[in-house]
Amino acid sequence: MRPIYLVLISLFFAFNSCNDGGIRDKTLLPDSVGNINALQIVIPNDLWNGIVGEAIRNNFAAPVDGLPQDEPLFSMNQMPPEAFTGFARSNRLFLYVVLSEEDKVTIAKEEYAKPQTGAVIKATSEEKLVALIDKNAAKIIESFHASEIKERQRRTAISLMKNDSLKKVMGVGMQIPSAYRIAKATDSFFWMRKDLKDGTTNILVYEVPLTMITNDSTAVADIIKIRDSIGSKLLPVEDEGQFITEDAYAPYIFKTEIDGKFAYKTKGTWEVKDAWMGGPFINYAIRDEKNNRYLIIEGFTYAPSAAKRDLQFELESILNTAKVE
Repeated sequence: MRPIYLVLISLFFAFNSCNDGGIRDKTLLPDSVGNINALQIVIPNDLWNGIVGEAIRNNFAAPVDGLPQDEPLFSMNQMPPEAFTGFARSNRLFLYVVLSEEDKVTIAKEEYAKPQTGAVIKATSEEKLVALIDKNAAKIIESFHASEIKERQRRTAISLMKNDSLKKVMGVGMQIPSAYRIAKATDSFFWMRKDLKDGTTNILVYEVPLTMITNDSTAVADIIKIRDSIGSKLLPVEDEGQFITEDAYAPYIFKTEIDGKFAYKTKGTWEVKDAWMGGPFINYAIRDEKNNRYLIIEGFTYAPSAAKRDLQFELESILNTAKVE
């Protein structure tokens, strides 16, 4: 009787975890776990140690753009498929790569936990696995990145800074953690900062006329000129130094949207001229035609002894909550 009893109990939970259409009810899934940008790699050991594993590392552990030192896109942990059971399936991000009888790439949402984003890559040979990884990595990374931005924003929303003055003066609202404080505020410039154990993370908000960024071909030069002008004038630096964009590393620039508005996204490194100070920045120049301006929102980190990937990622997630009035 005992085996029959266990089968009946199992069937009961199986049926009750589905909705009326027979589809699994994902609201019953457990909460996902994991640090921000932690990626669980599920792949047989022999594949991990060969050309397939090399392709995974080349794509998913590639250096993050705009950091002064190389740091990987994701912190990866590998396990074989037979170990991917129970609690191990609760990781928020996973990449599942195996040999199979078909060649296929699938992005799965909330497969074993919530929130969760996974990618499954199957192929009939190692060479085809490598080809599928290289071809689809950018799309998968974009999906992982979007998922982690939402998770970072969820964590931030637990305790928010009151920033009514930012909205009133600059016409923009953002979800900024309560750990930040206003370091400087005028009628055209806001500087907010959070103290770290050894350094700070910082958010700047200011505006310039639309004519200051003329077209795509000169956008990166225009943005550097703007931020160097603002930084040298409004950010206090000891010994008459100047807060500027570092010349040695060319910034990366992308087109994107913030609050449905066109924006230039620039990532690079800053320095204090003639001093041993520097770090990464991420800058959004939001085209606000209603108010005839580019609204500039920027996050930068000064943490000389710390890894900076996740600090900058938090700043990116904050800036992406901007709502322009």
